[in-house]
Amino acid sequence: MSDVDKFVKVSSNNLRPAKGRLLLSEPLMGDFYFGRSVVLLAEHNDEGSFGLVLNKPVEQNFNDVVKDFPEFNGQLFIGGPVETNSLFFIHTIGDIIEGSFEIGSGIYWGGDIEIVKEMILLNSITPKDIRFSVGYSGWSPEQLKGELKRNSWLVSKNLNKNILSIKPDELWEQMLEPLGDNYKHWPKFPSDPGLN
Repeated sequence: MSDVDKFVKVSSNNLRPAKGRLLLSEPLMGDFYFGRSVVLLAEHNDEGSFGLVLNKPVEQNFNDVVKDFPEFNGQLFIGGPVETNSLFFIHTIGDIIEGSFEIGSGIYWGGDIEIVKEMILLNSITPKDIRFSVGYSGWSPEQLKGELKRNSWLVSKNLNKNILSIKPDELWEQMLEPLGDNYKHWPKFPSDPGLN
């Protein structure tokens, strides 16, 4: 059985998307935002789904892109193609940051940005505690369902709070490992099969 045949045979794991689950893109997706991406779903319901891509860092320094913000030595990420002029964040600080809500496994979405700025100024929050993104990923109610039917995504429930400390270029492959042998060949596929 060829690698392509194996890919077609096991490209769906039939786990349903839900708040706090991860979407892992199939290896041949060539999209700028979603190629070899890991998306954390912050919400999934009858009205649609939204979350953040976790492994697409911006090349510029954080403070070169985000103005009027305390000096922050963490990376800035591309969260997705929606509202790319807005800043979003997830963190492990919990409800110390007023207005945040738990996505799952000790990972929280958003909250009062002024509290975050103050914590950065006081050095009481580090890049291992928080991840900032420009833009987010969103799907209409039937859109994600259709993409799952086309085997564009695997759904994983292996979220843990250490996910923010995994190197972005290793995250997709590391999140595939717990899914078993059926997916161990995925990282071997070329990112652009046309170059093969």
